[in-house]
Amino acid sequence: MSPGVASDPYPAFRALREGFPLVRDELLGAWVVSRYADVCGALVQEGLVAVPPGRTLTHMEGHTHRAHRALVEPALRGRAVAALAAGASRTAHVLARRIAAREEADLFTEFCQWLPTAAVMAALGLPHEDTARVQVWCRGGLTHLGGHHHELDACLRPHLDRRRAHPGTDLLSVLCGAEIDGRPLSDEAVCGLVGSLLGGGGEATALAFASFLANLLDDPQQLAVVRERRALIPAAWAESLRRDPPAPVVLRRAVRRVTVAGAPLPAGAVVACLVGAANRDPARFARPDRYDIHRSDPGRLAFGTGRHACPGAELAARTAEYGLRALLDALPGLRWAPGFRPAPRGLLTRGPRTLLVRPR
Repeated sequence: MSPGVASDPYPAFRALREGFPLVRDELLGAWVVSRYADVCGALVQEGLVAVPPGRTLTHMEGHTHRAHRALVEPALRGRAVAALAAGASRTAHVLARRIAAREEADLFTEFCQWLPTAAVMAALGLPHEDTARVQVWCRGGLTHLGGHHHELDACLRPHLDRRRAHPGTDLLSVLCGAEIDGRPLSDEAVCGLVGSLLGGGGEATALAFASFLANLLDDPQQLAVVRERRALIPAAWAESLRRDPPAPVVLRRAVRRVTVAGAPLPAGAVVACLVGAANRDPARFARPDRYDIHRSDPGRLAFGTGRHACPGAELAARTAEYGLRALLDALPGLRWAPGFRPAPRGLLTRGPRTLLVRPR
């Protein structure tokens, strides 16, 4: 909470990791863990769920969680990935061609903010013209945690009715036709899952994609390697998520007595998992502050891990890959605008909100 931490939290993260691996932060109202092994342990810990209370997979435990995850994970592969790939590729090339004609452009507002939401909308089979409305909701607080967003729920209801009566091949049809214990998912459950996907696509993926582009543009040599060897894009994306996760602090709430970093914590305790600190733990990563597209094992904490890993992580990775491919194809001279340097900010969510570039 100190001044300056939101602009650069990594010195504070380092101090916590080295001297206070488990500490009670009264202002945050949480127990803070910062070492890689402890953060991994907390994120996979039975009895720790997302805060605030909600209706997404990260809020569920036990049989309910297993049943929903067994349903959602297959749905987010196959046809959903194909639909998202088509939507992301088409949208990315349209946006990139618009930018290509400019002398200078802001990739964040003109590309990163639009592409993830449009891609998820395409995968769900929702009207493209509703993308602007969803963007407004994401900027107003709709996140990967879903929540009860009444405007989104009202927008989705007619589509749910139509999909239940006349299912198609899109992801929304798959969710509407799915059953748990012989009963179809309720409208509320479907709305919660859709809200989680749209919120994650609108905020987390946009910030992660902005950091991805910033890391590559900061290192023209690595950008040139990726431009020539497109097969490296997934590795470059994973490494960017490690170095600059879009959610450096992930909050969890104990629904019963748990053990975190070797210490017992009571039911109701809130645990702040410092993913940003864990991802730069020198006990886990060599030269952890460096962005290295050739890193062999960048870990997988940015979108969660274990049973509460974000089910949309694969969709986000595909969106980033198609987005970068489109930019590399349309903008052969892509580089920072003269004198510009990205300035990431934020603690619970983090990334640069401006990316001024010269397209040619």
